[in-house]
Amino acid sequence: MLFLTSLLFMAIKPIKPQPGQESVWDYPRPPRLEAVTKHLRVVHQGIQILDSNKSYRVLETSHPPVYYVPPSDIEMTYFRLVKGRSSFCEFKGMAVYYDLVMGDIVVPQVGWSYPNPSPRFASIKDYIALYASKVDACYVNDEQVQAQLGDFYGGWITQDIVGPFKGGPGTWGW
Repeated sequence: MLFLTSLLFMAIKPIKPQPGQESVWDYPRPPRLEAVTKHLRVVHQGIQILDSNKSYRVLETSHPPVYYVPPSDIEMTYFRLVKGRSSFCEFKGMAVYYDLVMGDIVVPQVGWSYPNPSPRFASIKDYIALYASKVDACYVNDEQVQAQLGDFYGGWITQDIVGPFKGGPGTWGW
């Protein structure tokens, strides 16, 4: 198996990071949880729905960082727990999902949370991660992020992160 993994890694050709950049191919598996104080903001329909300087990011091989923010830094009046929708992560545990509801506008399953994460990820209990692709704009330190392709991972791509990134068409076998 290690031989096949090595061949796959050689075929992918990770982008070499420049000074000040990180390669997602240097991130670990199983993933690492890291506290960050970067300024995160999310805007949708002209309303700032998230503003935080105290989040965590999950770093996993081939994935851009996923940011988890405390509910106290989110305008939770716009969020509704989705009943009957969950998923399981082998590392973090069972996730629940949230819709974003702004009047007549509903953005289904805009984010997710772990109400009972595994012990290794206990710090993100009830913290919420949002898909950048489902809202108007997400920012890290005032840089607008690019959404990770696909609708499974939810990573936020900034100029200091290089790939290639898993999630788009043809990358599921990585």
